[in-house]
Amino acid sequence: MARPVTMPMDAYEREGAFWVHLDLPGIDPDSIDLSVEQNVLTVRAERPAPDAGESEMVVAERPYGVFRRQLFLGETLDVERIEAGYATGVLTVEIPVAEEAKPRKIEISHAEERKVLAG
Repeated sequence: MARPVTMPMDAYEREGAFWVHLDLPGIDPDSIDLSVEQNVLTVRAERPAPDAGESEMVVAERPYGVFRRQLFLGETLDVERIEAGYATGVLTVEIPVAEEAKPRKIEISHAEERKVLAG
């Protein structure tokens, strides 16, 4: 059994989310499977080899078969709100940062205010 092919990927953070772009040119969108389990995002897709019929293959550079990639997601990401789309051969995945993990400002009380609260 052949080993799954890894798909090229770019990932970056923007607007309170992590964005992942995976190259999957020529893939039937119905063959793409995206799942998350225990903070591991798994992308799987398949491109079947063409049926050459009676032809003899002269050059074979394009990968065929199963494509698979796993991304280990941090605890600060909201795996319940992951969204994905596929266009022009690129799978785009948006993984939002969990609200409780976003930076927030903490107010500091002054000594005078503490007296009022205590009394």
